[in-house]
Amino acid sequence: MEVPVAKVNPAAAATLPIQQILTVEKAQRMAEFFGTLGDPNRWRILSALALREMRVRDLAAAVEMTESAVSHQLRILRTMRLVGYRKQGRNVLYSLKDHHIFNLYRDVSEHLDEVEDSSPSP
Repeated sequence: MEVPVAKVNPAAAATLPIQQILTVEKAQRMAEFFGTLGDPNRWRILSALALREMRVRDLAAAVEMTESAVSHQLRILRTMRLVGYRKQGRNVLYSLKDHHIFNLYRDVSEHLDEVEDSSPSP
C-alpha cells in the first residue's frame, strides 16, 4: 500500500499551524520511547509477542536468551508500555500492550523490507 507523501516547500512549512509541531515535552517522550527500541533483543521479543502471548520461559526459548535476560528486557518494555501481562493461574503471560504497538512493529518491519526507490527526487 503506497501512502502519498506531501511535498512541502520550506516557505510553506513556515506557515504550518503551530499545533502540528511537537512540544518539547512530547518530543522528549518520543525520543525516550524510540530509544527503548534501540536494542535488537527487544525487537526480537516484540516480534515473538506479535505472534502470540507467551510466558517468560517460552519467550526465552523463542529468542534464544536466558529467562533472566528476557525478564530484564520485559521490565524495560513494560515501563515504556510496549508490553503488558496477565496472570493465568500460576503463569504470567506477556503480550504486546495494544494494537498501536502491533502496528508499529508491523509498519517498521514492512518499511525495512521495502525495496528503496532509487529514482531521483524532483
